[in-house]
Amino acid sequence: MNVSTPVVITIDGPSGSGKGTLSQMLARHLGYHLLDSGALYRLVALMAINKGIDLGNEIAVSQAAAELDVKFSLENDESAQILLEGNEVTDAIRQEAVGMGASQVAAYSGVRSALLERQRDFVCPPGLVADGRDMGTTVFPNAITKLFLTASAEARAERRYKQLCAKGESVEMAELVRDIRERDERDSNRAISPLKPAADAVIIDSTGMTIDKVFAEMLAAINK
Repeated sequence: MNVSTPVVITIDGPSGSGKGTLSQMLARHLGYHLLDSGALYRLVALMAINKGIDLGNEIAVSQAAAELDVKFSLENDESAQILLEGNEVTDAIRQEAVGMGASQVAAYSGVRSALLERQRDFVCPPGLVADGRDMGTTVFPNAITKLFLTASAEARAERRYKQLCAKGESVEMAELVRDIRERDERDSNRAISPLKPAADAVIIDSTGMTIDKVFAEMLAAINK
C-alpha cells in the first residue's frame, strides 16, 4: 500500500472488553500509531471536573472538548501514556467517576462533533489502530479491518474488579456488574453513534478467553 494511504484498523466494543490493552498490543506489533477514543471522552470529563464545569452543561462541556490538548505515547514499554495539556494523566482518567462522566459527555452531539475531526487527524503513516465504540461505524467507516470485541457483563466486571483490587481500591462486584450493564444500556441506546458492531466487523467474544488467544484471533482477522 502506498505510504500516502495509511492503514486504519478499528477496534470497538463495550467497557471492559479488553480493547484498550489489545489495541496497544496491536499498535506495537504492527508499528502503528494509537488512538484511544474512549480516553478522549474520559479526558473531556476529567478536564471538565478539574475546571469545575458541570457535566450536565452540554454547551460548556462541548467547548472544553473543542479545546482538548491530548497526546498518546507508546514510548513506555508497559502501557501507553496519555498527556493532557502536557500533564501525564494515564491513571487519573481510569477512575470510576471519570469513566461514568465520559459515558455521559459522549452522548452530547456537541462533544462528538468537536472530537470527530480531531480523531481523524490521528491518521498518519504507516497506520493507525483506533480503539473505541464507534470507530468502525462513524469515525472510520472505510477502515480496512474492523474488529468488535465483547464479553459478558460478569466477565468484564471481574476483570475490572481485579484491576481495582490490585490498586488497593475497595469495590463491590455486584456494583461493578450493575454499573457495566447501565453503561452498556446507555451506550447502546443513545441517539448519536450508538454502540454496535459495524456491518462488516469481525466480532470476537472474549468471555473465557486468554488475552493471547484474543490477540491471535485479531491477527488472523487482519491477515484475512
